[in-house]
Amino acid sequence: MSTWVVPGYTESLELGSGASGRVVLAVHAETGVPVAVKYLSESLRMRPGFVHEFRAEARLLGGLQSLYVSDLYEYVESPFGAAIVMELVDGVSLRALLTRQGPLEPEAALVVLKGSLLGLADAHGIGVVHRDYKPENVLVGTDGSSKLVDFGIAVDAGTSAGVAGTPSYMAPEQWTGAPASSAADVYAATATFFECLTGRKPYTGDNIAELALQHVDAPVPVDEVPAAVRELVRRGLAKEPAERPAQAEAFVRDLEAVAGAAYGPDWEQRGRARLAALVALLALLLPSARAPRTTTDTARTVLSGQPRHGWVRSWLPGRPGMLVAGAAALLGILLTYGMHYASGAAAQQAAQALATTSAQPGTRSAAPAAPPTAPSASGALSPSPALSPSGAAATDTGEPPQASATASVAPSTTPSGAATTAAPTTSSATSPAAPAVKDVAVSAFQQTGPTTATATVDVTTDGTGPLSITVSWFTSNIGIQLGSPDGTSQTFQRSGATHYTITVDHTFQNDGCYWAVQATTAPAAAGGGASQQILTRQCEIR
Repeated sequence: MSTWVVPGYTESLELGSGASGRVVLAVHAETGVPVAVKYLSESLRMRPGFVHEFRAEARLLGGLQSLYVSDLYEYVESPFGAAIVMELVDGVSLRALLTRQGPLEPEAALVVLKGSLLGLADAHGIGVVHRDYKPENVLVGTDGSSKLVDFGIAVDAGTSAGVAGTPSYMAPEQWTGAPASSAADVYAATATFFECLTGRKPYTGDNIAELALQHVDAPVPVDEVPAAVRELVRRGLAKEPAERPAQAEAFVRDLEAVAGAAYGPDWEQRGRARLAALVALLALLLPSARAPRTTTDTARTVLSGQPRHGWVRSWLPGRPGMLVAGAAALLGILLTYGMHYASGAAAQQAAQALATTSAQPGTRSAAPAAPPTAPSASGALSPSPALSPSGAAATDTGEPPQASATASVAPSTTPSGAATTAAPTTSSATSPAAPAVKDVAVSAFQQTGPTTATATVDVTTDGTGPLSITVSWFTSNIGIQLGSPDGTSQTFQRSGATHYTITVDHTFQNDGCYWAVQATTAPAAAGGGASQQILTRQCEIR
C-alpha cells in the first residue's frame, strides 16, 4: 500500500481499501472541510494502463457538474502517488440500507431511483455512460437525498470497450460487448429499483452463464413489484434497448408521472422522510460518526493559489464555489508547500510538502488497515465487484464468480476508535531548482454559460521544481487574434511533479463574439505558451 499522502490534507480515518487502492477520510488543512481521498494503489500505479484509467475517471468527474453526483475537487499526481480528492457524502450506501433494513416502501424506492437517475441524466447529457449502476454506487444522505458515485469504468457513449459491469445489473447488450449506451444505464437503474422494492435482484443465476441467459431471455418478473410501478419496471428492463427510455431524463419524467398518480403529489416528501429515518438507524456507518472526535494539529500543509473570479467563490467543498469545480473538465494537480512548526521556535521552516513515511501531516486512525478492495468515488462503501476490462480479480457475496472488478470498496462498519496523532519529522530539504518547461497546451476550452467559460491547461516539465502557471483571458470581435484582456490573470504555483493539469473557470466582463484563453509559465516554455479561441454561442458569424 502506498504511504504517500496528498499535500494539504490531514487524514483521520480509512473508509475502505482494496486491490485498486483505498479511500480515506481527510480534512482540508486550511479550511477544515472534510473530504474523501481516493488513492490508486501502489501496485497499480506502476502500470500505465491503470494510471490512465484513474486519470480519466478524475477528468470525467471534473466535467460532470451535478447535484446528484459526488463532486470532484482536485486530482493530484506526483512521482509518489495519485489521488482523487472529492466531496465527502455523509450517507450510507443503498446496499447497506437494503442489507440492514430490507425492502423499501414504494415512495422511498422511487425517491432513490429519481435522485440517482438525475445523476445519470447529467452524465448522459455530456455523453458519458456510467456502466456500473448498482446499490453499492448509490449513496443515501442523512436528509434522504441520493447521489451516484464511482465512475471507474464509465466511458463515452458509443465506445466499444468490451464486456464490463456488475453481472446482476448488466443489460443484455452489455453481455455481448455492444457499444456503451445510456439505455444500458437505464436497465441497471431499473434492476436496482426492482431490488429496492422486493429485496432481491431481478435475476439470480447460480453462475455467470446462467445469469447472462436470464438477462437475455428470461421474462421480466414484473408480478413481484407493486402494480402501480409494473409498467416502469417492464419498460426499464426491456430486453431490447430501443424499447427502454433512451435517456435517464426521459425515465425520470415517466417516474414522476407514475408516482404522482399512484401515491399522490407529496410522494417525494414522504419518501425522503422515510429514507432519512432509515439512514438515522445506521448512524454508526456515517463518515461523520466514524471520524475521530478530537485531533491534534501537529503539522499543516497550507494551499497556495489565488481565488477564482466571477461566480466562483472561495474554496468550499460541496458548494458551487469550490476551488476546482466548474462546468467542464476539472483536473488539477495540486502540490503545495507545507510548513513544519518546530516546538518552542518562533520561526517557521518551509519545506516542500511531498509527504512520505517520514513526514505525514495530520492524524490517522489507530485501527489497522483493512485488506485491499477497491475504493469508490466519494468514499462510498461498496462490497460488490464488477466486470471490467482492467483484470483486477475480486469476489462478491451473493454474486456469481467473475473475472475482474471495478473500483468498489468493501464496507467497514466498525466505528472508529480514538485517533492518534502522527508527529511530523522536521525536514531540512532544500527546494529543487526550477525546471525547464517542455510543453504548454490549452484544451477543453468551452463556453459554460452566457458569460462563463472553462479551460484546461496541461504543462509538462523535465523536473519537479517549482514553477508558475498564468492563465489570461481575452475578448474580441475578430477571429484568430487574442483581442483585449478580460479581467485579471490567474497565477498558480506548482511543484513536485513533471506534469500538471489545471482546469480554470472565468466569468467574462467584456462583450465580444470571440473568447480566448492563453497559458504561460515561469520559467517560460520553449514555445512561449499556448492559447485557444472559441466563437461564443451568442454570436453568429455569417
